[in-house]
Amino acid sequence: MSIVNGKGIFDAARSGHYAVGAFNTNNLEWTRAILAAAQETNTPILIQTSMGAAKYMGGYELCLNLVQQTVKSMGITVPVIMHLDHGNYEAAKECIEVGYTSVMFDGHDLPFEENLEKTKEIVALAHAKNITVEAEVGSIGGEEDGIIGEGELADVEEAKKIAATGVDYLACGIGNIHGKYPANWKGLHFDRLKELAAEIATPLVLHGGSGIPKEQIQKAISLGVSKVNVNTECQLAFADATRKYIEAGKDLEGKGYDPRKLLAPGTQAITDIVKERIDWFGTPEVK
Repeated sequence: MSIVNGKGIFDAARSGHYAVGAFNTNNLEWTRAILAAAQETNTPILIQTSMGAAKYMGGYELCLNLVQQTVKSMGITVPVIMHLDHGNYEAAKECIEVGYTSVMFDGHDLPFEENLEKTKEIVALAHAKNITVEAEVGSIGGEEDGIIGEGELADVEEAKKIAATGVDYLACGIGNIHGKYPANWKGLHFDRLKELAAEIATPLVLHGGSGIPKEQIQKAISLGVSKVNVNTECQLAFADATRKYIEAGKDLEGKGYDPRKLLAPGTQAITDIVKERIDWFGTPEVK
């Protein structure tokens, strides 16, 4: 299966009242773990790189090549979308040129009119190359690549204007945050989500999907969320499994220090998390 864009997959998710997971990769192990989960469940998957992860991994072209070649080497047969997560204007343009099949232009920290105009530009550039586009309105709380958002509720009228640019999916702040959720988090604002979904037919995106209770995620999906982003939970699962391996002294047994053995428990933990979230999201099998 070649890497595809997100248009048909997320339109079907919105109309079918389910979601497709978007999982961040950080290296080869992450990529293999996410793809393995998709193949085992026979479901479509979106793999995304943040700007920071792409810099760490060696650039957008390397990230794209890594995913493409891993899809080929693993014999992946389910649809895979290659996406830029929280890209600024320059990053979105670069990923369009490199060949990502989907990009997010995150202009929420710009004055609204500038966000709107730059979104229009990115949509035109991307759609000319059959690449899908995600935009954002309303800050998502928490931290993403050093940018800290307090979290806010997306303005419905602003969201309608961004959707009218022709974006293929739209991230809207509804009280969600990136990273770990604090104990005093008040939960998602479903009233605002209902307002947004009633006015916008575009598939909606829930960022900060790690740590939101299952029932809240599923309620959000029932109200129009079609893409759920997951990253922190995979990082925590990887770290926990790796810690247990070392604390159990497994790295001192034979060649347990071999990175292929050392990283295996964490890699499997990511696959397990991704499979569980695919189940939560109700993603149907590929026919």
